[in-house]
Amino acid sequence: MKYKYLEKIDSTNSYCKENIDSLHDKTIVYTSNQTNGRGRFDRVWIDLGTENIYMSLVLKPSKELLPVYSNLTQYTALKLAQTFEKYKLTPQIKWPNDILINDKKISGILAETVIKNNELKGLVIGIGINLNANENDFLKIDKEVTSLNLEIKKEVDKQEFLKSFSKTFFEDYETFLENGFFYIKKEYEKRVNFIGKEITIQNINQTITGIVDGISNSGAIIIDNQEYLTGDIL
Repeated sequence: MKYKYLEKIDSTNSYCKENIDSLHDKTIVYTSNQTNGRGRFDRVWIDLGTENIYMSLVLKPSKELLPVYSNLTQYTALKLAQTFEKYKLTPQIKWPNDILINDKKISGILAETVIKNNELKGLVIGIGINLNANENDFLKIDKEVTSLNLEIKKEVDKQEFLKSFSKTFFEDYETFLENGFFYIKKEYEKRVNFIGKEITIQNINQTITGIVDGISNSGAIIIDNQEYLTGDIL
């Protein structure tokens, strides 16, 4: 893997998409200052300071879009959870792209594809992690959030976390691509916070409420025997 540090940028995902041709496969682009971070559906990711992580992974596994790539958000969520567990925490995955600790959001993921002339140029996985913050920082945010330093009661070394996550992400990345979501299904299910509970999912076209039966082998959430691959849990 390669690391590319940018002192200040509007969005690491936007940078990676714009420069996809010149960036190598398995490049990790990160910054200390992100002025226009984005989440899913163009939600704003607020910059809480230079000691937090704003990063994007550039992946170029093939030149065609394969079904397994739609599960990269879930794979990334699992790898983030496993990294947080190294700090003796018990993270939960809020489907499809958030990590919670003690029911508070600590990390979000935004996966995007870059296609030019019907050819896949690459996949960009954006990740924001509240690594070092104070409670006053969270007054800027209208949701329940936390940071790693507040959970473990001490400052976190950003470079150490970055390297730990990178190693965890790539240690079985190739195997995941070969085998799909089923390869991580058991480990993923252990860390989700909704199986057996009544939830409401909002997607572009509808709102669905029901009891979650489980997760399919393709990574879809199953509610009342119906599979849903997209949406947000409200």
